[in-house]
Amino acid sequence: MSMEFGWWNRDPEQGKYQVLATIHGGNLQWRRKQGHHAPWEVHLPLDSDWAQLLDEAGRRVPRRLISPKQMAEIQRICDQRTL
Repeated sequence: MSMEFGWWNRDPEQGKYQVLATIHGGNLQWRRKQGHHAPWEVHLPLDSDWAQLLDEAGRRVPRRLISPKQMAEIQRICDQRTL
């Protein structure tokens, strides 16, 4: 299973930046970039990023873009971060 979820965040100090969460083989990778020609860099997710990931994935289940089994895997990954 390989999925990408992306959104934009706005921070008063850092400005507007794009966040990309990629899930492949049960591993989650967070990246971000600021600006069109900027390179992707590692992103340390905040609690709001984890909530946004679950929200983005939840919106795709009713439209059948991801299966309930894939949603359960994403939920499992998010639950593991608190352990």
